[in-house]
Amino acid sequence: MATEKLDIMQTIKDGVQYGLKNFFPLLLMVLLYVVTVWIPYLNVGTTIGFYKAIIGIGRGETIDPTAIFAKENFANIGGFFLLTGFIAVGTIAAACFMLLPAYVIGIAWGFAIYFYLDKKVSPLKSLQLSYDTTFGNKWRIFFTELICVLLICVVCVILGAIPEVGGVLAVIASIVCSAIVVAIEGVMYDFFSKKADTILAEKRERCHRGPSGPDAGNPDAGEPVIEAEVDEVIDFVRTEA
Repeated sequence: MATEKLDIMQTIKDGVQYGLKNFFPLLLMVLLYVVTVWIPYLNVGTTIGFYKAIIGIGRGETIDPTAIFAKENFANIGGFFLLTGFIAVGTIAAACFMLLPAYVIGIAWGFAIYFYLDKKVSPLKSLQLSYDTTFGNKWRIFFTELICVLLICVVCVILGAIPEVGGVLAVIASIVCSAIVVAIEGVMYDFFSKKADTILAEKRERCHRGPSGPDAGNPDAGEPVIEAEVDEVIDFVRTEA
């Protein structure tokens, strides 16, 4: 079956439309995050809340700028750190092979945190789910992000060239454009979220059918031992936090 392709221009168009429609709450959320991201520990909750907000954007939900401060965000702190640790170690290891593999794996795992928070799967499963859903779309993700970065740079350079007030205008423009990019990220996540739902549904169907072959009848066949151990670590961290 052919891999469904991400429509780059449609994704950007839909993201811009959502961003303009919800511009002020979206901009306020970005400003609140920028202001508080420097505060230790609080920045963990706001970062998780920011990820959740992008998930909501993908669903077309109305933005609540203050939701990034919700106490519920800290309930995911253990798995969040464990997952970011996996991503950091894996990316560093990939960087040892002349950097390009690190960028590729960064794209492949780019939606893992979203899946962990949204699909309620383990950190290891979220990494695999992100890898599976982005398969065949990595270049499209890259060009979508590249177009966004280039547009922001062009706008900032043009405004920055204005005498006296150029610097201030460039900073304001970068924040405004960043809010729109957040909306584009949400639309892009929605595309891969639907692919993830399909993959998870297929896996559940296989589980219901049960194992076949020499392991048939063995309830422990295919048991994800490593993931079970990881879940125990998450429970411990969450209890101690």
